[in-house]
Amino acid sequence: MRLVVMLTQNDKTVPNAREVFAQCRDTRTQDWGFKNVGVPKETLIELARDIHAAGKTAYMEVVTYSEEECLEAAQTAIDCGVDYLLGTVYYPSVLEKIRGTGLKFFPFCGKVWASPSILGKTPDDVIGDAKKFRELGIDGTDLLLYRFEGDTTELMDRYFAEVDLPTLVAGSINSYERISLMQKKGAWGYTIGSAFFTGSFVPGGSFRENLLAVERYMGSIGE
Repeated sequence: MRLVVMLTQNDKTVPNAREVFAQCRDTRTQDWGFKNVGVPKETLIELARDIHAAGKTAYMEVVTYSEEECLEAAQTAIDCGVDYLLGTVYYPSVLEKIRGTGLKFFPFCGKVWASPSILGKTPDDVIGDAKKFRELGIDGTDLLLYRFEGDTTELMDRYFAEVDLPTLVAGSINSYERISLMQKKGAWGYTIGSAFFTGSFVPGGSFRENLLAVERYMGSIGE
């Protein structure tokens, strides 16, 4: 299980993302990401360059949903040279656009809308999408588990019992309990962004202090 640190708050890349990353680039966390919105494209390109220069892995999560917006964001991911494209509503045109680029693709499963993102449909629909992605040979999926409008526990229990696809759980991982639950369920990874900025793990602490606290916790549970 991997932690993907998102330089984002309220589903937007923060304006000082490069500065925050510079303050934390020496931490042991390997995986760093940002959203396709919040700052100009040129800043995203520079941020991805910073992440790679530090020997880290770069992720971009797309939180816009029309086919045109998703295609535009896929091009941004290509231009940034990130390693993983997260999110987008699944469109065959997006998969075709990134074919041959080396980008790993984890689209959202289920119906996703709004900002911050909301996950809808039924558990059957979410699980069905994930299974379809596996059949298509897509690398994995982005699951907004704690943004689900229905019964989160039902979705979680059924999803991890029925789906055999690398799954990144994104959104609202804001407690040690939820981190432990992700490990127990066998998630491929999870993201944390806003919770580091708001001090969910070290109240009143800095982004770096909250990140270090989660790193220590992950070490204590065997990650």
